[in-house]
Amino acid sequence: MAEKIKVHAQVLVRLKKGLLDPQGKAVQGALHSLGYKGATKVRVGKLIELEMEGENTNNMEAAVQEMCQKLLSNPVIEDFEVKILTP
Repeated sequence: MAEKIKVHAQVLVRLKKGLLDPQGKAVQGALHSLGYKGATKVRVGKLIELEMEGENTNNMEAAVQEMCQKLLSNPVIEDFEVKILTP
């Protein structure tokens, strides 16, 4: 039996380009009211971090991709990016 390895996975989920981001607009307005007028386009996303254990990083990355498609993102309106970091 192969020895299990541990990895840290990061998933960045964002609204697809071209979709209105009301939360980003609210943050942009708040930044402007604080004097940060240079913030011209603000988009808000979410970062999900996972610790994974498995036999190889390719299988674990495929599992995280599947998790994103089934639960961690809404593929109709969101894009996601997966990074696998080894300890």
